[in-house]
Amino acid sequence: MKLQSYAQGKWVNGEGAGKELFNSITGEVIAEASSKGLDFGDMLTYAREVGSPALRKLTFHERGRMLKALAFHLLEKKADFYKISAYSGATKVDSWIDIEGGIGNLFSNASLRKQFPNETFALDGEIAPLSKGGTFIGHHILTSKQGVAIHINAFNFPVWGMLEKIAVNLLAGVPAVVKPATITSYLTEAVVREIIASGILPEGSLQLICGSANGILDHVENQDVVTFTGSASTGQMLKSHPRILAESVPFNMEADSLNCSVLGEDAVPGTPEFDLFIKEVQREMTVKCGQKCTAIRRILVPERLVEDVQIALGQRLAKTVIGDPAQEGVRMGSLAGQEQVKEVTERVNQLAKSQEIVFGSLSDFEVTGADKNKGAFFSPILFVNDDPFNKTDVHSLEAFGPVSTIMPYKTIDEAIELAKLGKGSLVCSIVTNDNKIAKEFVMGAASLHGRILVLNADCAKESTGHGSPMPLLTHGGPGRAGGGEEMGGMRGVKHYLQRTAIQGSPTMLTAITNQYQTGADFKFDKVHPFRKHFEELEIGETWMTAKHTVTETDIVNFANVSGDNFYAHMDVTSLDGTIFEERVAHGYFILSKAAGLFVDPAKGPVLLNYGLEEARFVKPVYVGITIGVKFTVKEKIEGEKRDEEDIAKGIVKFLVDVYDQTGETVAIATILTMVRKIDQSN
Repeated sequence: MKLQSYAQGKWVNGEGAGKELFNSITGEVIAEASSKGLDFGDMLTYAREVGSPALRKLTFHERGRMLKALAFHLLEKKADFYKISAYSGATKVDSWIDIEGGIGNLFSNASLRKQFPNETFALDGEIAPLSKGGTFIGHHILTSKQGVAIHINAFNFPVWGMLEKIAVNLLAGVPAVVKPATITSYLTEAVVREIIASGILPEGSLQLICGSANGILDHVENQDVVTFTGSASTGQMLKSHPRILAESVPFNMEADSLNCSVLGEDAVPGTPEFDLFIKEVQREMTVKCGQKCTAIRRILVPERLVEDVQIALGQRLAKTVIGDPAQEGVRMGSLAGQEQVKEVTERVNQLAKSQEIVFGSLSDFEVTGADKNKGAFFSPILFVNDDPFNKTDVHSLEAFGPVSTIMPYKTIDEAIELAKLGKGSLVCSIVTNDNKIAKEFVMGAASLHGRILVLNADCAKESTGHGSPMPLLTHGGPGRAGGGEEMGGMRGVKHYLQRTAIQGSPTMLTAITNQYQTGADFKFDKVHPFRKHFEELEIGETWMTAKHTVTETDIVNFANVSGDNFYAHMDVTSLDGTIFEERVAHGYFILSKAAGLFVDPAKGPVLLNYGLEEARFVKPVYVGITIGVKFTVKEKIEGEKRDEEDIAKGIVKFLVDVYDQTGETVAIATILTMVRKIDQSN
């Protein structure tokens, strides 16, 4: 079978003979891949001219719903993907991490749509007042980059590696060209076929290269984004490409790193934390046969516990059955191919020059249900390094397989220094039930790690583990780990958005952003906003309420109802030395009274008060002060119907500006109301 690339709207064969791809369990040829004949420049142009405009026309909410639909579609096809994943030597658990973990990224990013407006753009941060009179302000707007995301992925996660990246750029409105590692590209191709066949994505949103992508960076432009996952040396070579530098193209690198896990001094044998540590290290050594950029390579242990850890970990590794994942009882499959066997073997031999193998063998191990000589099988290898500050190969050489090293530390400060000798890691973990130890380690090690897991019995049941990056948290790390950053919720999406400062009058910026900016012109109507449906309300529409003069009775009654008898409200004799001149009204009374002033009580399009944001009490309100409210439509957010029976509605944010008789604001807040739409079919 010859794999195809998807380029410029069609599936195409590469010219000539392709690179042979093997079943890593049996050694049989299962496919070949060639990208010869593809015009990478034309592919990028197609993404910019076809995919980009189509995606940019969609709002964040529409793109999010698109990701959600795609996730559900791929879930229906997952059984097919599992079958193909087995060719890579993956166990069912390995495949679950890759396939359903990748689909989970689609779901997570789909849910992020609710943190963005239902617009093709978003505002970032707060308004910047730029003039004394308030007629000149600034803000930041986020718009989609008008280029293409080029993802150069590693071999170990052919599904997750693609989906976790494209979920983010698609939500941002940017198309992608995906180049999976050739050795496992057969699985990526199968998933992309389903994506394209679903018709869910606009044409041009996604293209695929099966085979070499050598030369693609010659065609990048300044609106593009390049991401790379793989070895640090390859990433550094790509990052320094003349075109990347000349066009100032953002380049995100996630490189393999020498991640560590630390056993806290309190986690002695017999404690739940000691058992958790052994289980976590064994899992990270053997899941995906150790071929994870987040796998534990360095095991940091109090020196008095080295032997205990060596024995307990060795016993657990000895129970790990290696072989064909289709066979009952097999818990670890193979490396992705013979190339990896050769590379990992070379690294193990290098590391063995400065430290001792205490478990495992390069040749003497058993394989269940397969021929050890034909498949890409590898035994777990456990080293002990008795002098890690002087025998330092372990801090610079990585064997990208089921290989790890135990090393002693005397104090938590030494553990921090050993962790930092990796010169930058994607993740580290510490297993401890001691809050002081955990805090000291985190504060000391954080500068050289992208993520730190603190594990103990309290969170173990629900913990996702040392090696699992989460869509809503940053994945990446400094130094050797590449200095990049991906995922991270909204933060990750912003990597594909251009942040632009905009300046002008409040009225002009209101018109540009579709959000009311303080100081903009008001729009007045004789009809109360609570009498209007969602579609009828306009940004900037304002209702000036009746006024109310605050009395001492108001304050006493509110204290009785709320139970808030704070001295500033109730004891005028205690005000000496405070900022208050006399008895002051409760801030929450002011907001409550404001609601009484702006609410139209009769049944109408407003369904409910959905929430309160950004409430501030900015000026004391004393007895005798008269307040009123400027009630302004600040922002409108389209709602989603959960089913056909659901009410068509949207969320309207109202700015509640409570002012006194001098015209000065005394309290300000944003309330969210759920408002019915006119047309119930939408």
